[in-house]
Amino acid sequence: MLKRITEHDIDRARVSEKAVAVIEKLRDAGFEAYLVGGCVRDLLLGQVPKDFDVATDATPDDVRQVFPRVRLVGRRFRIVHVRMGREIIEVSTFRRALSEEDHEPHFSDEGMILRDNLYGTVDQDAFRRDFTVNALYYDPTADVVLDYCGGMKDIASRTLRLIGDPKTRFREDPVRILRAIRFSAKLGLNLHRDTEAAIAPMCEMLNAIPPARLFDEFTKLFLTGHGERAFELLSDHELVEILFPLPAHGEAVAKLALASTDHRIREHKPVTPGFLIAAFLWQEYLDHLEPTSTLASSQQEDPASTVIAAQQSTISIPRRHGWFVRDVWHLQPLLANRTSRNVARVLAHRRFRAAYDFLMIRCATGDAPDELGEWWTKAQTVETDELLRELPSGRSRRRRRRRGRNRRRRGAADMSVANGGPQVVEQ
Repeated sequence: MLKRITEHDIDRARVSEKAVAVIEKLRDAGFEAYLVGGCVRDLLLGQVPKDFDVATDATPDDVRQVFPRVRLVGRRFRIVHVRMGREIIEVSTFRRALSEEDHEPHFSDEGMILRDNLYGTVDQDAFRRDFTVNALYYDPTADVVLDYCGGMKDIASRTLRLIGDPKTRFREDPVRILRAIRFSAKLGLNLHRDTEAAIAPMCEMLNAIPPARLFDEFTKLFLTGHGERAFELLSDHELVEILFPLPAHGEAVAKLALASTDHRIREHKPVTPGFLIAAFLWQEYLDHLEPTSTLASSQQEDPASTVIAAQQSTISIPRRHGWFVRDVWHLQPLLANRTSRNVARVLAHRRFRAAYDFLMIRCATGDAPDELGEWWTKAQTVETDELLRELPSGRSRRRRRRRGRNRRRRGAADMSVANGGPQVVEQ
C-alpha cells in the first residue's frame, strides 16, 4: 500500500540540484520522475549519498530525446547517464517483476534471473527492488517520500529486510546475499530474522556467480571503509570460505589488512584491492611454498602464479592486481635477507611501501619478528650502512661476487621482483 510521507528527515539542501534539474526537465516533457534507491536511503539515515539516481517512466530513447548529452550503458537493461556539469545522473526506467504471463525464458533451471528488462510502473518498480530501504522514492518538488514496501518503518527500526520471500529473492540473484552483508556493515542495519535465516540455505548458489561479478562485489564489500565489519558478518554466516581458501589460522593477517584499509579510507589515502587479495591468499601462498622448496629450481612453478590462477575460478583478479600481489609476496623474503645489495634494491622498488605495510601486519600477527619491522622502519629514515653494521655477526658482511655468480644464486622470487609488473596505486 502506498504511503505518501511528508514528515521525514531528508534535508532538501543536501539534495543534488543537478538531479533535481533532471527530474524537472523530464516532468516538463510529460514524464514521471523521482529520486530513488540508495540516495534516498542515505539521506533518511543522515549519511551523504555517493551519487543520485533517478527513476522514470521515460524509456532510454525518451530520455535521449530530452537530454542531448547522454550515454547509454548496460546490455541486459539499458540505463542512461545524463551529464549535468561535472555530475553524472543515472536515469533508469521503471521495471516490473516477471510473471507467469511472461513466456520468455527469464530464469535458469536453478531459479536465477537471466533477463530482467521489462518496463513497468512506479509501484511495480518498487516491489521489484531487493530491500525495503532501497525501494523509497523522493519527490523533491513536493518534498514527499513515496513508500510502497514499508521501507520507512524499517529505516526507523534500522532493519534490513528483503522484499518478498527471502529464499526466492536470493535464488533469483545470489549476489543479494553479499549486498545484504555490505548494507548491514556500511549502514549499521540489523538483518531481519527472515532475511538472515535464508542466507545459509542459499549461500552455495554464490558458486554460480561469474568471477568478474564477484570481484566487483569484493571491492564494494571491502574498499568502502567498512571492510572489517563486513568480514565479521561474512564469518558469522560462514561465507568467507566460499570466496577465499582462508583457514582459521590465516584470518589474523586478513583482519589486520582490512583494518588498515578502513583506516586509510577514513584518511582519504589511496587503497588497492591487490593489498587485500595478498592478505586473503597469504596462507594459501605459504602452503604452496613448502612442496616446491624440495624441487630443483628448473622444476619449480611460481607458487604465487599458481595460487592466483586457482583463485580466478571464484573471484576474477585483474592482471594489474595480480602483479601487485606477486610483488608484495616476493618482496617478503628480500625484506628478511638484509644484505647491502638487497636493501638498496628493495628500498628503490616501486612496491616497497606496500610490501613494508604488509610486513608490519605480519609482525603484528607474529608471522614475522618485530625486530625485522623495526629495522625497516628505521631504514627509511637513517643510513642503511650503519644499520647493516649493527646486525648480528655475519649478516652485514658485504660479499664481493662476480656478476655471473650473482646470477646463478638469484632465486626465482628475486627475479620476479626485478622484472616487476605494471604500475598501480600503492596501498
